[in-house]
Amino acid sequence: MKYIELLKNIKEPIFSIQDLKLIGYKIIPSQFSAYSKKGQIIKLKNGLYLIADKKNFAIKENIAFKMYEPSYISLEWALYHYGFIPEIVYNITSISTKATRKFKNYFGLFIYRKIKKELFWGYKKEEKNGQIYLIAEPEKALLDYIYFNLPKIKNDADIEELRLNPIMIKKLDVKKLKKYTKLFKNKKISKIIVNICLR
Repeated sequence: MKYIELLKNIKEPIFSIQDLKLIGYKIIPSQFSAYSKKGQIIKLKNGLYLIADKKNFAIKENIAFKMYEPSYISLEWALYHYGFIPEIVYNITSISTKATRKFKNYFGLFIYRKIKKELFWGYKKEEKNGQIYLIAEPEKALLDYIYFNLPKIKNDADIEELRLNPIMIKKLDVKKLKKYTKLFKNKKISKIIVNICLR
């Protein structure tokens, strides 16, 4: 496939080898390697690419969503997004029902943490620059973070070390937080949430 043909037939900035196969194109790996070396396409991971001319329009959240499905953004990235933590977060952190993985490409490091299917909920669809992605609701982002950091949280001092913004904690939907906390069926998580909300 010539590069000009690729541009004509790919409607989205991000495309996969499977997308091309579905529209009847024969895939020649050496061609994609050449396009990549020329800077015409950017490899996001094996089998997934971005048209280089459109890289300035691509957003990291949408890339994270498309690189590993099913997944939704949560943990540090979501907490920073909602204003819960002060530190700038550079790596996209997501939750998936698939194996824990890390992908590094032109846009940075993308981290995926595995969670059991029973806890894969509490996310919403958001759109930025016309690109869609899934992100945890504030209450679920907090619970996900506690869930994956349980071994590190042993006392009040450890909770204090989380440096959660008390103003944002007060803005949480209390009913939703209680409901979501119960679904985790973990007494330690429940105690930590109570401790955080009473501060």
